[in-house]
Amino acid sequence: MKKLIALLSVSVLALGIMGCGADQSGVGGSDVEESGVEESGVDESGGEEYRTVEMSAIKDAIVEELGDDYWPNMPLDSDMLEGFIGVTSDMYEDFLAEIPMISTNVDTLIVVRAKEDQVDAVEKAMNDYRDAKVSDTMQYPQNLGKIQASKVARLGNYVIFVQLGADVMDVLDQGDEAVILHCQKVNDKVIDIIRTTIQ
Repeated sequence: MKKLIALLSVSVLALGIMGCGADQSGVGGSDVEESGVEESGVDESGGEEYRTVEMSAIKDAIVEELGDDYWPNMPLDSDMLEGFIGVTSDMYEDFLAEIPMISTNVDTLIVVRAKEDQVDAVEKAMNDYRDAKVSDTMQYPQNLGKIQASKVARLGNYVIFVQLGADVMDVLDQGDEAVILHCQKVNDKVIDIIRTTIQ
């Protein structure tokens, strides 16, 4: 009986510790410590229902808000999406994927409306893509913080990769953390725009 009580106590303690850890990894925060892999791949839907909308409506809403600070201007087709991200055409219903035409920039937006049984697989592919980018240190200095601030988010069956921030040269003078915070704010803003558009 004593052994059973001891085992139960240890289990409760372990669950308590795990719960505390989860509470500290907030989504959409501005703390640099909470950026990166810990934030990526989080389902932000909170059980909410999202409607099916045209991808052009999502892009229009983002461009209307960001204006000239929306830099991705080269759309990816389905073959490029598969080559870049590993998301194949049988995994989604529709997608929007754009990168900058100029290779010195890294601003990227990818929104995939995954099939119901493929949401996890699409999210994994997005996170794998992000992890590869974060691990690649051969980047222009102005892009390092932007890449670190990139994020994968999930809203229902929409899976989103945001790596935005536009011109960060002025912020770069303040250090890498300032660039990361700046880009995190832009990325979170875009995720909120998408959320509002599909609600």
